[in-house]
Amino acid sequence: MAVSEEVVIRKLTKRLLPILIFSYFIAILDRANVGVAALTMNQDLGLSGAAFGFAAGVFFVPYVLLEIPSNLALERFGARWWIARIMLTWGLLAAAHAFVWDATSLYVLRALLGAAEAGFFPGVIFYLTLWYPSAYRGRIISAFMAGIPISLVIGTPVSTLLLEMDGIWGLHGWQWMYLLEGLPALVVAVLIPFILPSGPKEATFLEPAERNWLIARLEREQRERAALGSGHGKQLLAALLSPQVLLFALMYYGLTNLNGAVSTFLPLILKGFGFTQMQTGFVAAIPYLFGIAGMLLLGRLADRPGKRRLANYVALFISIIGLVGSAAAADPSVKLMMLCIAAFGVFGAMPVFWGLPTAILSGAAAAGGIALINALGNISSVVNPWVIGMIRDSTGNFDDGLYWLALMAAMSVVTLTVISMLFGSTPEAGTAKAR
Repeated sequence: MAVSEEVVIRKLTKRLLPILIFSYFIAILDRANVGVAALTMNQDLGLSGAAFGFAAGVFFVPYVLLEIPSNLALERFGARWWIARIMLTWGLLAAAHAFVWDATSLYVLRALLGAAEAGFFPGVIFYLTLWYPSAYRGRIISAFMAGIPISLVIGTPVSTLLLEMDGIWGLHGWQWMYLLEGLPALVVAVLIPFILPSGPKEATFLEPAERNWLIARLEREQRERAALGSGHGKQLLAALLSPQVLLFALMYYGLTNLNGAVSTFLPLILKGFGFTQMQTGFVAAIPYLFGIAGMLLLGRLADRPGKRRLANYVALFISIIGLVGSAAAADPSVKLMMLCIAAFGVFGAMPVFWGLPTAILSGAAAAGGIALINALGNISSVVNPWVIGMIRDSTGNFDDGLYWLALMAAMSVVTLTVISMLFGSTPEAGTAKAR
């Protein structure tokens, strides 16, 4: 039978993406709700801006250290079981945040949550490379990562509403928020092994001819990368020491802190405009709507032939314009508008970035290389929340912190330019409709 490429991709997307997007939705909710909790938790626990920034950032210390081992375990044991294990442990630890009593206990729980979640994001990115030809990865990764702003659009107001449960059964509102928002991960952890196949060879939802076509297509792309000298295949050590991988990690360092810092501090920034607690939660959803648009539109641009680097440049420059404009604006309405522009670029930058390294890595090298890029890049998520918290303590506002984030985006622009100069067109390996 003749195989329709569009039908195969549509079947893959219908089967795989809904559960993966929902899982990421939960991950971001359980990671970022600390920013909403800060509206009341900081006072209850006596946290300074620097202490809160450290609590937000310490999540990423074990997260960074365990990324590569976790991703290699996923490649060894299969995606569905390892992702289920990750979600089970992070759900339990996310709910346990309800029982912190001081800064130290919060630091410990945040670090344990980071250890539990380590490997989830790069594991899913690696998992998607097992299923989708390179020409589709920009839009697919964008769709998956839309779970970030979707989670924040929905989760920020919901988390704020849960703060209103203050006093019920003697618990603070932020304790109820942690308890109730930790439960969905436990439910999905049970479902994952029954929904996700580990790879195309187990894709019983495809017709035999469709399955054979997909496997042949992916194997051909892997051979082509190896022939071009850009695929590291099973040579894991060579991939980890590759200048390309290390430069991508530096570029990702600049990107990662944009996303994390904006989502962590946005509720506190908006609270400074004079909004009530409830208003803060709903207004905070507005920039994330622009983030969803940025992900989807820039993801489409990245999948056009030869446009991957252009999409990255566009996302980064929009981020810089929005961050600098928001820092410079005195009027709250202008500052919010510029934050919306920043969110378009900040959230759009993350998925279009991943179209670059996934075009040059395959096999175990992809698992290890993707994890290393994500791990090294997320060091910024350890450092920058603490830096921004200290800036807030010393200046009384977040404006200089926004300038700092714009500087990080500029560093990513420079790094991408160096990659382009040193390695030419390698990252543009994908084509829009290669057959």
